[in-house]
Amino acid sequence: MAALRQQQHHGRGAAPLRPARPPRRPRAPPAGGTSRRPGSCRPAGGRRRLRGTPARARTFVVLDESCLRRPVGSPAAMDGQLARLVEFAALPNTVLQIAPFDRGDRRPLSLPLYVLTTQNRSPVSYAESVQRGRLERESAAVVPLLTAYHQLQAEALSQAASAAVIEQLRKGTP
Repeated sequence: MAALRQQQHHGRGAAPLRPARPPRRPRAPPAGGTSRRPGSCRPAGGRRRLRGTPARARTFVVLDESCLRRPVGSPAAMDGQLARLVEFAALPNTVLQIAPFDRGDRRPLSLPLYVLTTQNRSPVSYAESVQRGRLERESAAVVPLLTAYHQLQAEALSQAASAAVIEQLRKGTP
């Protein structure tokens, strides 16, 4: 039997009973997009883990080698983080690459950059510096950053070579 709820009518006597609406099911995130409204930029479903989302977003990551070589926390914590990177690289919807130290000045980016594609296929970027972050929604501002990111990808190690470097670090091999 359907659950009943009582609606209150101010000053009208007894309120009629109506069947309650069934609870809403969460919507699946839009395929290939990260937002529900054109022009908006919020991760679908909040900060859900990528591996748990029904429609998996493609994620491309290039990490500077310094991110891997600078110890943060205990050796066990560092090993756990490196193990998670290897797991992340093995996911079917991800590409993980390392920008090695020896690329030197051929590295077009030196600070964090995030480039997203909205549901209406327009690019959005968020660049961080030491003192602030900058969100760009205009294609004229985003395209040069995307070009620099593609140059970084071209100079970075392949995914297989990147995973091998991470495994070597986990074993303590420099």
